[in-house]
Amino acid sequence: MIYDYCTIGGGIVGLATAMRLLEAQPGCSLILLEKEDRLAAHQTGHNSGVVHAGIYYAPGSLKAELCRKGAQAMKDFCAANDIPLDVCGKLVVATDAIELQRMEALESRAQVNAIAVERLDAAALREREPNISGLGALLVPSTGIVDYKAICRAMADTVVKAGGEIRLSTQVTAIRESGNDVTISSTAGSWSARKLVACAGLQSDRLARLAGMAIDHRIVPFRGEYYRLRPERNGIVRHLIYPVPDPGLPFLGIHLTRMIDGGVTVGPNAVIGLAREGYPRFSANLRDICDFASFPGFWKTVFANRSSALSELRSSLSKRNYLQQCRKYCPSLELDDFQKSEAGIRAQAVKSDGTLIHDFVFAETERMLHVCNAPSPAATSSLPIADMIVAKLLK
Repeated sequence: MIYDYCTIGGGIVGLATAMRLLEAQPGCSLILLEKEDRLAAHQTGHNSGVVHAGIYYAPGSLKAELCRKGAQAMKDFCAANDIPLDVCGKLVVATDAIELQRMEALESRAQVNAIAVERLDAAALREREPNISGLGALLVPSTGIVDYKAICRAMADTVVKAGGEIRLSTQVTAIRESGNDVTISSTAGSWSARKLVACAGLQSDRLARLAGMAIDHRIVPFRGEYYRLRPERNGIVRHLIYPVPDPGLPFLGIHLTRMIDGGVTVGPNAVIGLAREGYPRFSANLRDICDFASFPGFWKTVFANRSSALSELRSSLSKRNYLQQCRKYCPSLELDDFQKSEAGIRAQAVKSDGTLIHDFVFAETERMLHVCNAPSPAATSSLPIADMIVAKLLK
């Protein structure tokens, strides 16, 4: 049998793509392959569960466009599938004069991106969040929280009900494109499809090279370590609390995130991961280490960001250092409030010249489309990403 479509990857982008393909072409044959024994096993299942509004992203970028569309699409999907969603809003807090200036620039960017924000002075901030200190803040009321694993389960149910197949514990070992189809070999068998979509996240560069794609980047894993506040402190905030980001740094900084289960997480930091899929502390994978260590772009980006890299490493090694960063805006936190929580790993695409790729990247042939880079907010943006992929495939 030759399937109409094969999708590789059981994270939220792969599942959303499979679902949209079956909606766009009812009755088509589709198979989705996932190497783990469960869906949403990696980035989707280890993120902070935020439905982002999109205030940070450069106007005109795919990130900005897809996040704005995705936030509403995700809220609509949750409503249609009875998935709990809390639109609790986010506060981006400025704690010094420099951050106030950066906050003004962020407010302007939000306005260009057509995202509603409200500027708060110190008194208004304290009124909304008695435990948070700052000179001012931007309120982003449309930000929400959700369980993306639950969303993936609903998407998978939709795929199966529409006639799609989902194969777990199926690791792809070879991809060969011919004039008529694409043959996909795996640890559990082989299949042929007229079109292939690869949404492989942390393994996306490897799948692209396996398929013979010419790519100029490598995935470098960045480990994001979290703490969880002890349950007695879950009421410490009403909103999500983010610091004003430094535009010269690639990540947003440590923040307080309310979770849909009622808990509150603190984090993440961003340190080089020694394993693409190793979540316990001190996990290491020799193949993964050799992969980025032999890539010139890795060393270039480490050198260019050496100051922030050392700062992130200090926060990883010292719980007290982590606490000090949080106390800038939440001074009542104590070391005993921090409990261990599972880490996440972010797939950061890095070019050979050391440039960090911050926007979405696709690689295409006549019969294949590889999602080579799907950075945060990919979960929020997954439905319009899927719509864009479907439009490319049907063109």
